[in-house]
Amino acid sequence: MTETEKGAPTHRAPQVRVVTASSCAAAVPTQPVVTRTTATVAEPGSRRSWASVGAVALGAFVVVMTETMPVGLLPQIAEGLHISLGLAGLMVLVPGFSAAVSAPLFFLGSGRFNRRPVIIVLGLTVLVSNTVVAVAPNFALVLIARMLLGATIGAFWTVVSPVGPKLVGPAGGTRAITIIAAGISGGTVVGLPAGQLLGDLVGWRLSFAAAAAATLLVVVAQMILLPSIPPQEGTHVRDLVRTVKRRAVQFGMAAGAVAFIGQFAAWTYITPFLMDYTHLSSGAVTLLFVIYGCGGILGSLVAGSLFKRGVIGSFVGSATVVAVLLIGLASAGTLAWLAVLLLALWGLVWGIVNPATLVWLLDAAPQDQEAVSAVNVTNLQIALALGSALGAILVSSTTLQAVFLTAGFTILASAVLAGIAGRFVTLRRRQ
Repeated sequence: MTETEKGAPTHRAPQVRVVTASSCAAAVPTQPVVTRTTATVAEPGSRRSWASVGAVALGAFVVVMTETMPVGLLPQIAEGLHISLGLAGLMVLVPGFSAAVSAPLFFLGSGRFNRRPVIIVLGLTVLVSNTVVAVAPNFALVLIARMLLGATIGAFWTVVSPVGPKLVGPAGGTRAITIIAAGISGGTVVGLPAGQLLGDLVGWRLSFAAAAAATLLVVVAQMILLPSIPPQEGTHVRDLVRTVKRRAVQFGMAAGAVAFIGQFAAWTYITPFLMDYTHLSSGAVTLLFVIYGCGGILGSLVAGSLFKRGVIGSFVGSATVVAVLLIGLASAGTLAWLAVLLLALWGLVWGIVNPATLVWLLDAAPQDQEAVSAVNVTNLQIALALGSALGAILVSSTTLQAVFLTAGFTILASAVLAGIAGRFVTLRRRQ
């Protein structure tokens, strides 16, 4: 796939097909590429190669679970460390900024390193982060541990996108990415409700200790199963500059950022919305989070087929639907049955918007997968933080209903922006 700016000549590019999942995507070559690629590191179809894919998926699971778990534990953490609930919320916000900074720095500094030890070291940093949080005597040390986690997240997503096809070869690339994405989606589904459940049973410290133990098992599995994974050639500043100078990348970054600002302005405050505005119990809210996450998995499966017809069009349509759902929640969210239905549909359709933001960029820069992944991580993590900040400002000055109305119209603006982009750039599949 390559970007074709309307009115400009096209350039030659490798033929690729894009495979997606709930929160990751990769461009998989369909023909040999002469430059900027590496050889397959395992015999395609071998049991060991597929086991190594599973090990990467488990790594994705623990990273996402660790990132989301504090949301269900914030009240306990605030009480245990004698801080306010708002201050405890920094455990969720700080990793985003850290990831935004680390992604491009990691891309620039890790070009010569084999990806096998990189993935293992990143797993060990997640282990350290969870362990430190479990034993930290004060909140300052907790925040340092969460900053370390954020740096790991930025590096991890930069590396993971191209790893699946490298492990099993282009022919198995789609299935490999699907398996890795299952780990990502599983972490999303498990993290928040697991935090709430474990917190009620054993407390927040032992919850993080349990996450550390799970991370250790995953790291051991990766040490046993992962083969050598040569790095992508050429990771320089000029690669990042070349990537962000593409018109299609610029439009994709802008549309994705606006969509994420709206999404996380609402999502950050979904728990108080459902409990205070819809009047659902804590147990019902936890169940709804699981339904939301499962909807995201299903949405990702639908996304792969939709993207074959056009990534920009898929983004426009799905973002518009999410906007309507959020406006609907704000308008009719007091009806419990309707709120449940709208939330489930929200998870389903966001499962299309989320990977579309990365697939758009990968289609625009197919020869710079790690560079565009790093750019995407930074862009969306900043947008996530801005969205959470926007939600906080609105909650403090207006109502929960206003938060969801604003979020809906913000995401609608991203759909309009993407529609305008479709008039200037074309992401074209070359079969």
